[in-house]
Amino acid sequence: MEPQKYQLYLDRVSLTTPVSSYYLLKDVSFGMEEGSRVSIVGASGAGKTSLLRLLNRLSSPTGGSIYLENQDYRKIPVMQLRQQVTLVLQESRLLGMSVAEAIAYPLKLRGLKLNEIRQRCDYWIQQLNIPSDWLSRSELQLSVGQKQLVAIARAAVIQPKILLLDEPTSALDIGKAHLVLGVLTALAKSGMTIVMVNHQLDLVQQFCTQLIHLKQGELILDSHSSEVDWVKLGEDLIQTQVQQGEEWN
Repeated sequence: MEPQKYQLYLDRVSLTTPVSSYYLLKDVSFGMEEGSRVSIVGASGAGKTSLLRLLNRLSSPTGGSIYLENQDYRKIPVMQLRQQVTLVLQESRLLGMSVAEAIAYPLKLRGLKLNEIRQRCDYWIQQLNIPSDWLSRSELQLSVGQKQLVAIARAAVIQPKILLLDEPTSALDIGKAHLVLGVLTALAKSGMTIVMVNHQLDLVQQFCTQLIHLKQGELILDSHSSEVDWVKLGEDLIQTQVQQGEEWN
């Protein structure tokens, strides 16, 4: 690989648990080009969420290096990095705010003018079809799927270079899921890199341009979506999950 051609590049990255030498990720190397739509798949425990958290520096690699636009990402101040590489967790919180306050909050932290905040928030509320009667609701008044949409809007208003999403469609009906993927595809076409963990393989196949397959913390496939054998991939994921269930039993 030529690291300089990639917006984000991982060079033999490993992550171990603090208590033992158990590998959550082991010698993972791949690159992402600007504007790509990257899907990360793997059975439970493969290291998918660990990888997203690593990219956002919620954890740091215990081996190897990560480069953002050819700069070691550990040399970038954490808050500055997270403005460029933003993570939407599977279960995001509104931190005691209403929906409207939560979406606007990251822009207020950046000191944007009220008019620009309103314009950006209104745009993403419209793009994600967030009803006006949600805006005054608290976290307790939202379903899991509704909170997912709000969390995506809150991340999108920041306009990061790279948007990381952990199972963003897991609690959405099929119509809302396609709406979200359509919005994410449009963001990628505008130059934002989208990195998504998703277990719904049919949606992954429709969405991604690059597929990353992890198995027990190791990278076993990094391929353009057009070169993926989707039937075999589905069979491999099911077989791995069954084997893990048998081992657990």
